Amino acid sequence: MPLYEHVFLARQDVSAQQVEELTAQLTGVIQQLGGKVAKVEQWGVRSLSYRVRKNRKAHFTFMNVDAPSAALTEVERQERLNEDVLRYLTIRVDEHEEGPSAMLRKSDRDRDDRGGGFRDRDRDRDRDRGERRPRDRDRGPPREGQSEEAESEE
Repeated sequence: MPLYEHVFLARQDVSAQQVEELTAQLTGVIQQLGGKVAKVEQWGVRSLSYRVRKNRKAHFTFMNVDAPSAALTEVERQERLNEDVLRYLTIRVDEHEEGPSAMLRKSDRDRDDRGGGFRDRDRDRDRDRGERRPRDRDRGPPREGQSEEAESEE
C-alpha cells in the first residue's frame, strides 16, 4: 500500500481533547477502509503565518498513514465537512521517517538551548563586531580637491 504523511490544522478554540477525538475518528476511518496509522504526533498550538478563517493560531496534528488512496480521499472529505478543521495536506512519500518528525526535533532543540533568546545572541554578536564605519551621510561634504567617487572609495 502507498505511504502518506497527513497534517491537519484544527481551530485554536477547540480543546486538545476534541483534537484527539477528531484524530481518533479519522484513524478509525482509515482502519475501516483497510489502512493503518503508523504514527500520530500532536504538535500543539502554533501561530499561523497568515490568518485562516479569522484564526491566527491552530492545533497541528501529523499522521504517518499506510492506506489505499480511497481511505485518504474519505478522510479529506470528512475534514472538509468538519468546521473545526481549517486546513489539511496529504503527501505521498516513499518511506516513513523513523523517530520524531522535524517539527518535534526542532522544539526539542529549542528547549535544550541554554543560551538566551535569539535577541541576546544577536546583541552579543553585534558587540563582537567592533566599531562601525560611518555612513556616507554622516561624513559631511567632500573635502577640497577630492571628488565624490574618490571619497566613496575610502
